[in-house]
Order: sequence, then C-alpha cells, then structure tokens
Amino acid sequence: MPRKTKAQIEAELLSQQEEAIQEKTKEASLETPEETPIPKEAPVPEEALVLEEVPVPEEVPVPEEAATPPETPPENQEPLSPDEPPLEEEGAPLYSVVMEAESSPGKDDPPAEAAADEAAPTPEESAPAPAPAKPKRRSAAAKTETEAEKLQAQRRAEFFHTDFKELDRDLSPEQLQEWQAIYASYRSQSILAGEVTGVDTNTVTFQNPETGQTERRTIRSLVIISYRVKVIIPETEIWAAGEERPDHVTRSLVGAKVEYVILEVDRAGECAIASRKLAMQKQRRRFRSLHAGESGVRVPCRVLTAGPKRCLLECGGFDIPCTQRDLSYTAIADLREKYRPGQELEAVLKGFSPETGKPVISVKEVNPNPFDGAELRHPVGCRRQAVISGKYAGGIFCSMKDGVTCLCLYSNNHFDTQFAIGDTVLIHITRYDERRKLIYARILAKW
Repeated sequence: MPRKTKAQIEAELLSQQEEAIQEKTKEASLETPEETPIPKEAPVPEEALVLEEVPVPEEVPVPEEAATPPETPPENQEPLSPDEPPLEEEGAPLYSVVMEAESSPGKDDPPAEAAADEAAPTPEESAPAPAPAKPKRRSAAAKTETEAEKLQAQRRAEFFHTDFKELDRDLSPEQLQEWQAIYASYRSQSILAGEVTGVDTNTVTFQNPETGQTERRTIRSLVIISYRVKVIIPETEIWAAGEERPDHVTRSLVGAKVEYVILEVDRAGECAIASRKLAMQKQRRRFRSLHAGESGVRVPCRVLTAGPKRCLLECGGFDIPCTQRDLSYTAIADLREKYRPGQELEAVLKGFSPETGKPVISVKEVNPNPFDGAELRHPVGCRRQAVISGKYAGGIFCSMKDGVTCLCLYSNNHFDTQFAIGDTVLIHITRYDERRKLIYARILAKW
C-alpha cells in the first residue's frame, strides 16, 4: 500500500476540518439549542504549522459524508521529488497539523463570555464546598453587653418570682400605693414624676469593657423620695445623649420636678434605680406627635435650674436654656429672684428648630408687651413712681407697676451711691423709642 505524502495528509485534514465546519454551520441554522455553532477559523500561516504526533483515526471526529478517501493515489499524482523527505517506515505514526498561531478575533469568533461558559465546570465538577467559617470572637464590649443583658434578665426573673403579697403585708396605704407605682413603672416602663430631694455622691466599682480592668468611679445621683422609698437617678441617666450638662448644673437640680422610669427595684433595700433619659425619649415622641406643625399654641413648661442670667426649662421632654429676653419684657437683675427650680410656667410654642429639632418657646409672649399703649398711660413729661430693678453701664433700670421698664439717668444733684437696687424712686418720662421699645426717664428723687 503506497504511503501518503505530507502534502496529501495536510490537504486531507484541512478538507475534513472545512467539511466539519460546514456541517456544524448547517446544524446551527436549524436552531438546535443543544449545539453551539463553531466559528470559522482564520487562515494560519505556514510557519505556524507544527507537526504533532497523534493517532488520526481515533482522535479526529469525521462525519459520514466526510469519510476518508481511498488510499490509492490519483492517476495524475506526480512522483516525489528528490528534495522531499523520505517516507516513513511501515508502522510509523502519522502526523496531524496543529495550528498554534494567535489569530485576531473576527466577526464569527464567539465572545469571551460564551467561551468561558463552555469551559466552566458543571455543578458536579465544581470545586468542593468551602469549609464552614469559624465563629467570630466577641469583643470585650459585646461580652460585657451580653453579661449585662443576662444579669438584667436574671433580675427580672427574680422580680416576677418574688412574693410581694408577703412583703407588702405590713405596709401602710401610702407605702403600698408608692410601691405599686414603682412596680408598674418597672414592668410597663410607665413614667413617674417626683421632686429632687438632694444630690448624693456615690463611689462605684465596675469593669471597664475596653481594658477589662476593675475601676472605681465617683458619680453623682439625684435622690427622689416621694414618701418612703429612695429612688436614685445616676448622672449617666439624667441628661439625653449629647446634651450632658456641667456638674454644677446637676447640683442645682435640687427642688426641680422631673420625670423618670424605674430600671431596677431593690425591695429588700427599699430603693430603686431610675432613668430620666428614658422618660425624656417617651415625652419627646409624644410632644412631637401632638404639636407637629403647630405654632402660637401655649404649652406648659417647668423650671429645672435658675441662675443669675439664665434658666434651664423643661418642655415636652426637651431641656431648653432661656435668657432674660425669653422670660420677661422687663429687665431682671437676677433671675433667681423671680424663678426657682420646680416652678410651673406657660410658654408660647413658636415652632421647632431645623438644626436641633428642639421646640422654640417664649415665656414672655404669653402676656402682651407692656410697652404697647404705654404712651397713653405714661405720656412724655409725666412723673411716675418706680422701683430700681438693675444697673448696667451707668444706666439704671426702673420698673413701674404695670410692668413697663424705663432706662433712667441720674439728675445733676444725685450720685450713684445714694441709690441701690430695690429702692423706690420718682422718675420723669423724657421720650419713647418705638424701634427698640424703650422708655427713657430721669430719676428725680428717692421716694
């Protein structure tokens, strides 16, 4: 049987590949979903052809129409030239052409995504499932929080298993009523109100969640005793988050009336721990829902602390600092003379601040401005009796009985040392300032 030349083998393989491509193209035109059309390969230069030893009959799939032609050479085949390589011995393996040249992607080339999808392994052949992730370690703060929650749950369980009927057997009606209110606040988080009796300084020992070390800390606590039970509000539960006040403000809360929610109950020790901060959150939600979008309505407020120039008011769960201009039309030398902790007031709600969300209130606008109509009651040139209410930068503020404040100067024959705050004097009205709403006068004599 005559051997085929190298050129014949290459020609046969190329023809087989072209026929296979044509066959697959025909099958793709029938829109068969299982098969993907094979793109036409770009021509490969001769220098990229490499001979590789592979068994041809078993590896190269050939359709029936593209069967291998008979091995008898054609009649017009020319004899081999002496320059061509000699034929291999019988039994030597044939050689197939492997194209290794990198051709640029053409129009018929499949996209890279499709090739990647074809090459992607099936679920059965995919990589083994990863090992289960190890549980993350809890931080010290998380551990401390978990321990606190467990301790709180344990205390609540002890509370519910306490025989209060036996403990409250010998209580008076007033004591029983006081404890019943504390029990209800502890179980349902209802709000209680009471007057601050004093401020205690306590030293507590606790474990720092960040360092894990035991530390001692001195804290101040508000003490509220409605009848016999001592309710303690630690300084960490007095102010809302981000609104903490200095220590001297905390000490000035004695006498103020505050709302609180019971956090812990020590029935044997006859005391309880409460939180004003939690009560403030509840009050704020209710106040916003009741007065959202309102302006000009009157709302109740309460004085928490009073200083010479400022007062701290509580309105709807909000702590609002106010100056003399917000409280009174008249000049007040020392606000502590007129306002005290626990005093109930009424204010006009003017809206909510867009920056802080707190309500904007005015206590003085509850009553009309006494300057309105004062020119008719106290015309220029008249003499009136007034009381010296303050001194500032050489000027003397004098208040009349109808609430009108006059800015006065001394007459030529008087000295400042002759007059003190609280003295009654006789004044002479000189002029009115409509823009600043001020009345100017002169002190004629001490009356």
